[in-house]
Amino acid sequence: MVQTFSDLALTPAMRDAIARAGYSTPTPIQAQVIGPILEGRDVIGCAQTGTGKTAAFAIPMIEILTRGGARLAPADSRPTRLSAAGPRALVLAPTRELALQIAETFDTLGRAQGVVTVVLIGGESMGPQLSGLQRRPDVIVATPGRLFDHVERRTLGLGTLRIVVLDEADRMLDMGFAPQVERILRVTPLDRQTLCFSATMPTAVEMLVRRHLVRPVRVEVGVIAKPVAKVTQVLYQAPIQQKTPLLLKLLGEEGGQTLVFTRTKHRADRVARAVGAAGHRVTRLHADRSMSQRREALDGFRSGRYRVLIATDIAARGIDVPAIAHVVNFDLPHTAEDYIHRIGRTARAEASGRATSFAAPEEHEQLRTIERHLGHPVPRH
Repeated sequence: MVQTFSDLALTPAMRDAIARAGYSTPTPIQAQVIGPILEGRDVIGCAQTGTGKTAAFAIPMIEILTRGGARLAPADSRPTRLSAAGPRALVLAPTRELALQIAETFDTLGRAQGVVTVVLIGGESMGPQLSGLQRRPDVIVATPGRLFDHVERRTLGLGTLRIVVLDEADRMLDMGFAPQVERILRVTPLDRQTLCFSATMPTAVEMLVRRHLVRPVRVEVGVIAKPVAKVTQVLYQAPIQQKTPLLLKLLGEEGGQTLVFTRTKHRADRVARAVGAAGHRVTRLHADRSMSQRREALDGFRSGRYRVLIATDIAARGIDVPAIAHVVNFDLPHTAEDYIHRIGRTARAEASGRATSFAAPEEHEQLRTIERHLGHPVPRH
């Protein structure tokens, strides 16, 4: 039974990188998938959001890439290059923010061992990405649309890949990326190792798995698509005109980083203006903001420069900000799965957190759907 990282077949260099990254003991998903990935098995990993899935595949992938003649750099020199032919690992992610977070994890764990990671995402010019590809990266982290652009333009070949990861596969298919994902997988080597991570396993993901994974190891941690146990949920029934005063009251009474979800971009802007006028340090995150603005908002929220982040569902998955104390559903989401992923932004890495939802009378059907999925009513205030 894996209880510490020392129980896994990891090199001293990787154990040092894990320690420097601040990981103390493996999370359940890490404990169960790292071994099979190191053995070269295809893996399907299902777990709740916030359970350490990124490191669960990054750690063994870096081990695989740096084994067998990998040259470790002396402590006082620049990392030695590993790849001379082309990228050997690809991670597909549904959103730009998640792609950047994944790349950060690879940089943190692999930089000292000479692993070079490049991010290919939409919303940014091709120039810097082409420059990054000229560095002959070992790992590509990409959104499907932008990666397919590079493949079609012949600025990137995928014939050297050894490992392909589909992260948040359910979300990628929900967002309409199925055609691009299928085309990308068709131009990767047949003998690749394929890893699929998803919070839920709807029919579309199961079909994708059957077509592209070979005798995969299935790992399920906890109750899939249920909230993390340490999230305290509460519901306020309030008409739309009372939601902003209610949010300001909560922000005045409680401390800590707060992530607020709204249904539309315009409402996010409007709520952010009201929160800022009340004296709170606030920023916004939605699709109408430029990539640089989105990065600044996330970096500022992560560092504590902003206490409140107002966002649409673009931030519901893949935003790893460990210090979020409170998630507020200003508007209820349309699906129970989105509710789970929203409130999963708090209580990460086994911490505790709060999730507050505002429900107007016209949102009664969404509330019923969420509570039916949970199997119990959300506690009323």
